Amino acid sequence: MMGAPCYLLLVAILSSFILQNAVFVSSSCSNRQCKLLESCSKNSDCGAGLYCSKCQYPKARLTSGSKCFRSTVTNQFKLVNDSLPFNKYAFLTTHNSFSIKGESQHNKAPTVTFRNQEDTVTEQLHNGVRALMLDTYDYEGDVWLCHSFKGKCHAYTAFEPAIDTLKEIEAFMASNPTEIVTLILEDYVKAPKGLSKVFKASGLMKYWFPVSKMPKNGQNWPLVKDMVAKNQRLVVFTSDKTKQRSEGIAYQWSYMGMEPGKCPKRKESSTMNDHTKSLVLVNHFKTVPVKLTACEHNSRELIEMLKTCYAAAGNRWANFVAVDFYKRSAGGGAFQAVDTMNGELLCGCSDVHACVVKSSRLARPCKNIFNILPSNQTE
Repeated sequence: MMGAPCYLLLVAILSSFILQNAVFVSSSCSNRQCKLLESCSKNSDCGAGLYCSKCQYPKARLTSGSKCFRSTVTNQFKLVNDSLPFNKYAFLTTHNSFSIKGESQHNKAPTVTFRNQEDTVTEQLHNGVRALMLDTYDYEGDVWLCHSFKGKCHAYTAFEPAIDTLKEIEAFMASNPTEIVTLILEDYVKAPKGLSKVFKASGLMKYWFPVSKMPKNGQNWPLVKDMVAKNQRLVVFTSDKTKQRSEGIAYQWSYMGMEPGKCPKRKESSTMNDHTKSLVLVNHFKTVPVKLTACEHNSRELIEMLKTCYAAAGNRWANFVAVDFYKRSAGGGAFQAVDTMNGELLCGCSDVHACVVKSSRLARPCKNIFNILPSNQTE
């Protein structure tokens, strides 16, 4: 039998060995060193463009523990160029961007409605979201953002006055003078000039892209670099057809198409294969948002939807893809999907980063995305 001193010495040696190796393992993946899908304990463990989270997605073998997931979109303008028409690029879009868990209460009554996002609008914009879906209503003598029904806002469906979110957008645009932001309004405001007043009060009118310069009959939009040079960087669409004449706010379905059937659409929208509409929108979200299933919904299902909608749009890639819980995925998620669309739009590659490589003499032909999906996004 081992004596007590020897036993204690052995325990000390083993403890020291375990501790040293634990420190080594920890230091090899911490302090911004953890890569995509590597285990983590906090956001600061993950590398640039990643964040630490949990995702329940059995098909991708993601069932427990926190891992590093992608959290930002590649800026295609800086990576490739900004010299093409606006409709030749793709943009990540958040559905009900304002409908956020933990949003500060502006009413005495609690908000009892669905939440679609987790980050503030400012955080969404800083993570590369470039199109926001906002629901505007008349409420308490002002324009509010509500997640409501039958065109009427209630105390329990109201989130905040629209001007609060619009001021967030203005602050971002002022600090980022080369970025273009698109607003897609589900508009129930009936007050005369109600929307115009709130946009003026927010300071956003100085960035306004005028309806008169929006292309008709499927023609190209102005070049992105020209929109930036003229500071016409805010593109706004409304679902209310009357607002185009009365307030100069573009009627969405005169410029944007969707598709019935497999590609979700609104009853008033044009079809995707209507080439008189130069922008294509894909709505990829469920009627009832469920955070627990968002990882799966924003991964393989999203890629398959984009493939279906590409064909439905007459072999045109989407310019806008709208999702709930935009950061949740099995890895790259909606961010990678937008990189894919930009790659296809800009150079026929399955990733926008390949467009840089393709420009070199040693570049190889691009493969189709549906043959090279990451292992974490396969069934």
